[in-house]
Amino acid sequence: MNLYQILTRCLWRRKKRVLFAVFGVVIGTMTVVGIFTIARAGEDQMMEQLEKYGPNLTVIPAISNVDVNLGGLSLGTLSVGENYISETTIPVIRSIADGAIREKMGITEKGDIATIAPKLYINSEVDGIPVMMVGVDPEEESIVKSWWRVNEGEFITGDDQVLVGAVAAELLKIKSGERVKLNNTKEVRVAGVLEETGANDDYQIFIPLETLQSAFGKDGLISSIDVRALCNACPVVMIADSLNNRIPGVRAIAVKQVASAEMEMMGRINRFMVTLAGITLAVGLFGVGNTMLRSVNERIKDIGIMRAVGASRNQIMSVFIFEALVIGIMGGVFGYLAGTLLAYGLGPLIFGISVVKPILQYFPLSLGLAVAVAVTATLYPAFRAARVKVADSFRSL
Repeated sequence: MNLYQILTRCLWRRKKRVLFAVFGVVIGTMTVVGIFTIARAGEDQMMEQLEKYGPNLTVIPAISNVDVNLGGLSLGTLSVGENYISETTIPVIRSIADGAIREKMGITEKGDIATIAPKLYINSEVDGIPVMMVGVDPEEESIVKSWWRVNEGEFITGDDQVLVGAVAAELLKIKSGERVKLNNTKEVRVAGVLEETGANDDYQIFIPLETLQSAFGKDGLISSIDVRALCNACPVVMIADSLNNRIPGVRAIAVKQVASAEMEMMGRINRFMVTLAGITLAVGLFGVGNTMLRSVNERIKDIGIMRAVGASRNQIMSVFIFEALVIGIMGGVFGYLAGTLLAYGLGPLIFGISVVKPILQYFPLSLGLAVAVAVTATLYPAFRAARVKVADSFRSL
């Protein structure tokens, strides 16, 4: 009878105890896989929410508020600085943004990388009703605001066309195909009406930038610039710092900095859950160790007989290590499956995630953790088994 036959018979005779050991490993790996899967889904959801902000950073005029005092009497605040940004800053912003992305991401291809979407805001009226008109680059704006959907008509395709927000179209009582006047001078056609977004876009009219600049005498001026670097790992904060340091009169604000509180809270939750997973793994380790130690005490007679017929200490240890490997592999496989199911159940409760996707990369992690826990827990019992003497086994009869 070889070593593998002995192992198979031992496992079959002690199948209940082995199943209890496997169950302990499954609980530990299930918790780890479930927590990691939920955490990954939560991070993906957070990144998706950040994407809905549109740009990664926004460049606005660097206007300062100065407190005005006369003696001990406060006269309020005074805004100091230009309310507009020159269009000449756009190539500089693109150069800084694209250069930082190329350096960080190792990109060598030529061409534009970041999306630069300038805007000009003008308070105006249409048929006596106040409305905010926004000059945009239609192509760039559609990339930054990927959630835009045209409910009626079509997107802007010409310089004499405009796009109207859902609420603005309702208040102004205009539909696609109708014509409106800009500053009571230039007449443009309504190309389409946007679906309601729940944001400020619903109350605005979007016009090609040059058309709005010409109609209101704001040639070469813009109110803000949205920058979107289309990669999660892009150095957005570094780009913002470079823009603030190198371009006078502007202030760059990274959207990720605005959402830093939410990201920090996500990190704390993840750390708590990883700690909980570690504790569960430790409990599983002690459970497997206790099971294997009891197995050694129950099999002293068998160990003594094996020693009597010439089995070496290494062979005795190998039997228990092989048992641990079987327990670890079974625990890893079922732990991964159970952890994925756990994520499906708890994901919506913790983060409100509608769909949690299984992550195949966590299967090797589950298998490795389970085997490591089982083997580590078995080392001491295996060492004790190898130290059993033939005389000790006869005393147990």
